[in-house]
Amino acid sequence: MDIKFIKREELQEKPDEKKLGFGKYFADYMFVMDYDEGIGWHDATIRPYGPIEMNPATVVLHYAQETFEGLKAYRRADGQIQLFRPEMNARRMINSNERLCMATIPEDMFIEAVNALVKAEEDWVPSEPETSLYIRPFAFACESSLGVHKSKAYKFVIILSPVGAYYAEGLAPVKIMVEDEYVRAVQGGTGFTKCGGNYAGSIIGQVKAEKYGCSQVLWLDGRERKYVEEVGAMNIMFKIDGEIYTAPIEGTVLPGVTRDSIIHILKDWGYKVNETHLSVDDLMQAGRDGRLEEVYGTGTAAVISPVGALVYKGEEITINNFQIGELTQKLYDYLTGIQWGKVEDKYGWTRLVK
Repeated sequence: MDIKFIKREELQEKPDEKKLGFGKYFADYMFVMDYDEGIGWHDATIRPYGPIEMNPATVVLHYAQETFEGLKAYRRADGQIQLFRPEMNARRMINSNERLCMATIPEDMFIEAVNALVKAEEDWVPSEPETSLYIRPFAFACESSLGVHKSKAYKFVIILSPVGAYYAEGLAPVKIMVEDEYVRAVQGGTGFTKCGGNYAGSIIGQVKAEKYGCSQVLWLDGRERKYVEEVGAMNIMFKIDGEIYTAPIEGTVLPGVTRDSIIHILKDWGYKVNETHLSVDDLMQAGRDGRLEEVYGTGTAAVISPVGALVYKGEEITINNFQIGELTQKLYDYLTGIQWGKVEDKYGWTRLVK
């Protein structure tokens, strides 16, 4: 691509890397590219981070034609910067956009845009332990019209945020509530996409969980309210009798990059991974019997989030004495080791920013 660069008059003072939190600070520049029917993607630009002017009738504000992604750039000990499996984010965004009838961003264009922006903002990639540069690509319909139809114009934007741990408590087990009233996704819907509507509809479950003293919500399937699917905005895995169980990718569960990476690692380590429907009743019984050994969520933001207790219909099951499990810790250390360049990447998952 021919990417235009618009220089910012004055650069920001960078935040304290020891107090980053998550998603609180934003880098000096962002990538913006437009799409118009009959022309295609055009005017790729890296320009100062700032507001995007929108007509009040812009389609996305009324009909939510919007998708996004999340990935990270990591600073290695030798100072070089690397990305982790960006091609998977590119392919997932293509699938998300196709489902919402939006213009798709070709994989090579997506990766080139991410690489170019991170390269331009390499000083924003933090070097403190457990920190990284969070990358948020997103696309939305920007035609101005109040008719419900496929938009003829779109905008693709990438913003950057230096981040620390997603959860303030770090890698500490949390209590989660099983939600059997509301649902996150149904067959034939948009559960497999990263679109804003999925997350907007899930907030009520999180609010409800917090009222019961839980950090997050475990979603059940939309048809029978019987099978476990995702936890909050993360995929989830259960270690029962030495085997791993996680919901299958069948249209209602997000095909997570971290999920896929963890499954590859587990199989290499000799674990049997069951991508199958697991009923909440069987899960709770395994907890009562002491066969539920470890539970953890997986996702780009937090990487791995251990679960210490499950609450369902007033019953609370404690997992591994509310301590992080041995396998959970080992997976976190190994995967983040690859991401930060501390462990050999035998899978070819990392890509240097050049």
